[in-house]
Order: sequence, then structure tokens, then C-alpha cells
Amino acid sequence: MKTRQEKLEAFGRILDVLDELRVKCPWDRAQTTESLRPQTIEETYELSDAILKKDEANISKELGDVLLHVLFYAKIGEENGTYDIVDVIDNLCDKLIYRHPHVFSTTQVADAAEVVRNWEQLKLKEKDGNKRVLSGVPETLPPLLKAYRMQDKARGVGFDWEEKSQVWDKVAEELGEFRAELRSMEDSDNDAGRAAARERAEGELGDYLFAIVNAARLYGLNPDTALEKTCHKFRQRFTYLEEHTIRQGRNLKDMTLAEMDAIWDEAKAKGL
Repeated sequence: MKTRQEKLEAFGRILDVLDELRVKCPWDRAQTTESLRPQTIEETYELSDAILKKDEANISKELGDVLLHVLFYAKIGEENGTYDIVDVIDNLCDKLIYRHPHVFSTTQVADAAEVVRNWEQLKLKEKDGNKRVLSGVPETLPPLLKAYRMQDKARGVGFDWEEKSQVWDKVAEELGEFRAELRSMEDSDNDAGRAAARERAEGELGDYLFAIVNAARLYGLNPDTALEKTCHKFRQRFTYLEEHTIRQGRNLKDMTLAEMDAIWDEAKAKGL
């Protein structure tokens, strides 16, 4: 591992490199916070992908890309005279110290759960901080992750099930309401009735998914991570099925479901 001095020198080096790029490179010089935003999102997802794959080499690489974006925004802020990297770091340090009174002050905590509860309470008290419990959850988050974060923040102020097993009654209730609306769609004898039932079914599907996310959270599982892993597994198995079919000189559209299932099971047996 590197020494503290080596770390400081590396940080200084990237600041120098970025300064030079901002002056000498036409592309870097043209960037704004708005133009960087979609690329920042992409880099964050690439980091997430590397983490899920436990690809340590790429985690290091993608962390560098994310760090570049942080420094780039700070550089633009410095040019605009609004903030610079010192402000970014100082604000972060001040926030961490304030929200960890059990480390930097005399507050006592029993466990990590109490740390989270204190964190949420302190955020509500901060000057210029979030004035509402859910205001810290970005509207632009993907819905699955947004549901998880909203529920987690509500938990931080005590709005949660007393026992995690209680959530299953809610899951069953929402599933029943969703299925009832699906039946209404099928039983309706006119377009207007089907359209109305479809809209209600969509709402009940959202309620059901929200309840499932809640159950996952209560049992310490992240639904976004779980679904991402399942998508990766499905991609591997379906690609195996597709490539196996191509090698046989056949087309998936010409195969029976039973034939495809047999190859799918073969992929599962291979650990895909």
C-alpha cells in the first residue's frame, strides 16, 4: 500500500493533469456541468457493473473515471468562482464529522442501526440540509432503487414494521389486489372497461412491487442488486441457448418451447 505522501502526490498529479487538459484539449475545454452529467451517470453504472462482477482491476479503473468527474465539476466550479475542490472536500469533512457524533463527540450508539437513525435525524436539523425526510431521495433515481431508499429513510425516523414478518401480509394483500384487477381486464366486455381495469392493474402492480422491495429491505437484501444479478444470469443462459441453436444451424423461432427449455436447463447445469 502507498504512503500518505504518495497519496497526496498522486492527488496533486491528477489536479495538474486536469488543469493542463482544460487549457490544451479542445474537448476537455468545451465541457460543462450539463455536458458531463450523462457521462457521469454512465461511469457510475460502469463502476457498479465492475463491483457486481467482483472485477478488482476494473473497479480501480472505474473509480478513477468517477474521481475524474468529481474533480472536473470542481474545476468548472473554480472557473466560475462558485466553489473548488477544497470547498468540496471541506464540506464533506464537516458533514461527516457532524453526522458522526459517536466518533467525534460524546454520543453513544448501540449498533449500526442506531447510527443510521441518528444520521437521518441530524440531516433534518442541518442548516441548508434536507427539510423533509424523503427530500434526500433524488426524483431521477431508477424506481426500484428509489423505492428502497424511500423506505430506508422512512425507517430512519421510525416508520417501519415492528416485526419484519408482518410485511408478508402486506405482500399477499397487494398481490391479491393486483390479480383481481388482472381478472377485471380479462372479464371486461368493452374497451373502456378494459382500459380502466388496466390502469388500476398498473397501480396495483406498483403497490405489489413496492411491497416486495420492502420485504427485501427488511431481510437485508438489496432488490436492485438482486435483480441485476438475475438479469446477468438470464443474459448468460439466453446467450448460451442462442449460440447453441446457431451451431445447430437452426433458428430460435422454429424451436418448440420444450426444446428451448432443454438447452436452458443444460446452461443451468453448467453453472450459467
